[in-house]
Amino acid sequence: MDRSPTADDVRLRDASHEDLPTFFEHQRDPVANRMAAFSARDHDAFMRHWTTAILGRETEVAKTVLVDGRVAGNVLCFEHDGKRQVGYWIGREFWGRGVATRALSALLTEVQERPLFAEVAEHNVASLRVLEKCGFVVADESPGPRDDGIRGVLLRLDA
Repeated sequence: MDRSPTADDVRLRDASHEDLPTFFEHQRDPVANRMAAFSARDHDAFMRHWTTAILGRETEVAKTVLVDGRVAGNVLCFEHDGKRQVGYWIGREFWGRGVATRALSALLTEVQERPLFAEVAEHNVASLRVLEKCGFVVADESPGPRDDGIRGVLLRLDA
């Protein structure tokens, strides 16, 4: 059984093109897709999105999450619908070990602007818990159901 990483085991560094193959495999996981209510992109669409919309924009903060030196996922801060938002994707082999909470906490130390927002599928209890541990609270406004009928929850961090 894997031991839980300590705070020193979880590190962030700037995301790079070399990380994209691992990120691509993470986002193809059908279990993770159901939990996040996210449809995986094909290889070309994924690479194009990351190269132009994430790594290619100076306003985006894109970090690779490392656990014991291994790429465990990513954590981001980006502009969406006029709001600064955060997001993260952790490979399933790292779930349940506190990695997402530690990674998001580290990002929030680096990104000082507030308010920040996060949107998560209502059924994604683990992600809701990560956001709450990091100080996010449910915002007054709700994004409501998406085209696929899944209800989202909008959270906000002010301090």
